[in-house]
Amino acid sequence: MKQQVAVFLLCLTWLAGTAHASRQVVDDAGNTVTVPDTVTHIADGWYAHHSMLMTLGVGNEIVATVNHPDSHPWMFKIDPALNQALQVHGITFNSESLVTRHTDVLFVAKGNPDVAGYRQAGIPTLEMAFTDYPSMARSIMTTAEVIGTSAARNRAQDWVDYLHQTVASISAKTATLTDAQRPKVLHIQSLNPLKVDGSGTLIDTWIHLAGGRNAAAEVKGNMKEVSPEMVLYWQPDVIILGQGCGDFAHSRYASLFAGLKAVKQGRVWQNPAGVFPWDRYGTESALQIQWAAHKLHPELFTATNMTRITQDFYQRFFDYSLTTAQAQRILHAQPPEQ
Repeated sequence: MKQQVAVFLLCLTWLAGTAHASRQVVDDAGNTVTVPDTVTHIADGWYAHHSMLMTLGVGNEIVATVNHPDSHPWMFKIDPALNQALQVHGITFNSESLVTRHTDVLFVAKGNPDVAGYRQAGIPTLEMAFTDYPSMARSIMTTAEVIGTSAARNRAQDWVDYLHQTVASISAKTATLTDAQRPKVLHIQSLNPLKVDGSGTLIDTWIHLAGGRNAAAEVKGNMKEVSPEMVLYWQPDVIILGQGCGDFAHSRYASLFAGLKAVKQGRVWQNPAGVFPWDRYGTESALQIQWAAHKLHPELFTATNMTRITQDFYQRFFDYSLTTAQAQRILHAQPPEQ
């Protein structure tokens, strides 16, 4: 009861000091949410959504985050203001802490169980969701509407255009490939326990766009635990390891998987990771398609220079000038140098 009273009093103080002008935005869950006309203090409770805010140029306005510099060092390197934000473990914020930080809006993943409590505390809370490229494009446009500035709207449209152009240019070269020309790609997100990404996922989408076949297509969904025998049965041509997956050569399955075609041919690749892991649900997925296409079909993408493409993307969408060495570290999933 005391905590509820404290939150209520903080809300009154906060509201008294803010402008009454507001507008309404429909979030990705279909909720109509009233947000302030001016948004300068943002809390974000969804790991992947941070890259959208940074793409829109408002990463420095995040006052509370679920991300951490040890897990996403490039995120905090490129937007150092995040180091001053409230950092929580898990996905739950203390409402009083958000009110104390004058939070204008809070973003969470659709279905977050704490939404009702946040709204009861008077915090405009938007449920966001994207599982494929169309929904990702829609979500960044929605996020820009919440920010409410022409700069954010223009940046969102620029990213959507970049994504569409990337998909179109890659598809123009890979769409007609036969199954025989498409290597079987296994995307492993965890080696202990052994988890892979199956069909109905963004990972499955970029594998196909890049000219591959998902070796785990019979599995449905993200990060599904499978037996090592299934991997042996699939016999992938290529294995891509997600960030934090672990050292494949020294994993518990190293000897068991030694006979796999991908291992024998040296086609076990570490996926790039920058602000967010490229292979998952962040704006850098537009880079992932290009990286994967070039890796799977170098003969079709001879002019692709991923170092330069990475530098251009970070300058354009994160307002950050990467050195050649920094871009290469991101491409090899290495953290920034200290």
